[in-house]
Amino acid sequence: MCIFCKIVANEIPSSCIYEDETVMAFLDISQVTKGHTLVIPKKHYDSFLDCDKETLAHLIQVAQMLANRIIERTGAKGMNILSNVNEIAGQSVHHFHLHLIPRYSSDDACKITFNESETQNLDELKTILHS
Repeated sequence: MCIFCKIVANEIPSSCIYEDETVMAFLDISQVTKGHTLVIPKKHYDSFLDCDKETLAHLIQVAQMLANRIIERTGAKGMNILSNVNEIAGQSVHHFHLHLIPRYSSDDACKITFNESETQNLDELKTILHS
């Protein structure tokens, strides 16, 4: 059983800030910034890619509600919302989860950078990815 499934089963304590029959949200034990929250489906899905549509729709609605609440109550100036899929993308717990990472300044502990890469042939990619 994965660590998040153990949290859902109350085998491991968490700082839960929201729970319903489908999802649970709790403060990340490794707070990148104050209020860093994980929103997870209670049912185990390895990642965003395999989560069923109904659960995904509900989870994103709860994440939106919580992101607004976190911003309002902590005074955060913004929010990063992300989900890592597989190790290459930084996924360390293989149970689908969204990170809600409040942002307070450009100098806080969260650093997400987009570097320039080689030029891609967009027409070729469009052909590959369309339909």
